[in-house]
Amino acid sequence: METRKRRVISLLVDNQSGVLARVSSLFCRRGFNIDSLTVSATNDPTVSRITVTVSGSDKELQQLILQTERLEVTRQVFVLDHDKALERELLLLKVEADVHNRAELREVGSIYKAKIIDLSPDSMVFELIGKPEKIDAFLKMFEDYKILEQCRTGVTALERGGMHQHMQKPSQEVREAQFPLPGTKCPTR
Repeated sequence: METRKRRVISLLVDNQSGVLARVSSLFCRRGFNIDSLTVSATNDPTVSRITVTVSGSDKELQQLILQTERLEVTRQVFVLDHDKALERELLLLKVEADVHNRAELREVGSIYKAKIIDLSPDSMVFELIGKPEKIDAFLKMFEDYKILEQCRTGVTALERGGMHQHMQKPSQEVREAQFPLPGTKCPTR
C-alpha cells in the first residue's frame, strides 16, 4: 500500500465565476478530502490561483492532476515542493481572558510573535501568520485555555526564487517532470 503524503497543489485557472466549484467538485468526486483551500488573484487579472492542500498517494495525485488539467478553465497544475516553497496561513484566535490569565496569554503570544488585535474585559484575539506547523504548535499551547472562536485561512504558497519551470512549460511537461509516466525513468537531480 502506498503511503499518503500531504501535498500542496497550485492551480492557475481562468478568473471567472464557477471555477472554484468545478475544481472542488472534481476533487470531491475523486475522493479527496481538501485539508485547506485558498483562492486569490494573480498579477494577471484574467488568471486566479487556487492553492489546495490534500493527502494522497503519488498514483492518486497523478490521476487527480490529469483530470484537473482536462478542465477547460485550467491553465496550469503543479505540486509545490515543500523544501522550495513558502507556505503561510493566517490564524485569528479568540481566547477567554481575564485579569488572572491575561499575562500568561500575552507571554504565549509574544513567544510565537502573534499580535493581539483585540482586547476586551473577557477575551483576547490573536493574529498569527506563519507556516502551518507554527499555527498548529501555537494552537497546542492553548489547549488548557478556553478557545471561544478560531478561524484559519488555509495554506497559500509560492515557490522561492524567480520564475520557475511550471510557469514556463506547457502543463503536460510539468506533470511529467513531477510524476514520470509508467515505464520512464525518474529525472536525476
